[in-house]
Amino acid sequence: MVVSSAVSASGLTRMLVWMHWRGNASRNLSETYMRQGLKTQRLLALFFTGLALFNFPLLALWDVDAQVWGLPLFPLALFVLWALLIAALAWIIERDASNGTRSG
Repeated sequence: MVVSSAVSASGLTRMLVWMHWRGNASRNLSETYMRQGLKTQRLLALFFTGLALFNFPLLALWDVDAQVWGLPLFPLALFVLWALLIAALAWIIERDASNGTRSG
């Protein structure tokens, strides 16, 4: 009788540990999927922002005969917008790495 109660207590302990681990693992997994979904949404928003900025109607705003610090406005605006998009992309990608989640 003592042996069977010890075995069942051990089995119950293993089952409780497994249920607790499974609960934490699924919770962490769902948080990871939510963060990946948010990262995907941000990357898609950045893509469509870049598409809009480098397309005709908004790009035509910069096509004037003006100079900033001796540089023509149109190429300067192109390079500044391009640099801002790259900086935003780096911020979105590296933000997950700084939160302790795996990116990729």
